[in-house]
Amino acid sequence: MQRIAVIDYGMGNLHSAAKALSAVAPKDEIVVTDDSALISSADRIVFPGVGAIGDCMAAIKHHGVDEILRAEWTAKPILAICVGMQALFDHSDESGGVDCLGLLGGSVNYFNRFPSVSDAGLKVPHMGWNQVKQIAHPLWDGIDDESRFYFVHSYFVQAQDKNLVVGQTEYGERCDVAVATGNVFAAQFHPEKSGRDGLKLLSNFVNWSI
Repeated sequence: MQRIAVIDYGMGNLHSAAKALSAVAPKDEIVVTDDSALISSADRIVFPGVGAIGDCMAAIKHHGVDEILRAEWTAKPILAICVGMQALFDHSDESGGVDCLGLLGGSVNYFNRFPSVSDAGLKVPHMGWNQVKQIAHPLWDGIDDESRFYFVHSYFVQAQDKNLVVGQTEYGERCDVAVATGNVFAAQFHPEKSGRDGLKLLSNFVNWSI
């Protein structure tokens, strides 16, 4: 049995993620916690996020999540979801412009800044199911390329190092919706809300050998 810590800093879809993890790893211990010692002792870490990045970054710093992530960055498997993914990058347009954790190089951009989105009449937030073009990674094992995953976001990542990008989708602009480096995998979509393929990705994370 392993322990999987879902970081609770008051801004994530925690119970949905925890329930999905329990479904794919019924013998493992799933803990939703803000206790730094418990998170650091876990075998795997899930870093979710929902809401405005300004509020998220304030909560992340208040709970010391930034320090935990920096300490565990190369130590064990980490899965970041939605705003959790965005928070890993340098800077976000949201909340009037916010510096994020800077663990990954790149920016988080507002869809409506781009004529390809606003002039096309595409709705923002981008909400619903979109195909994801995969680039080979173990967490895609058993998932067909261009399978659909569930998104809810008004801002999207453009990674500085395209070698880290392992998933993209199109919504007016080409969006980097999955990135990976070493023991870290981050997804803009919500695997816990993405049906069978989302559960398969979570199962792959739970069993991912670094």
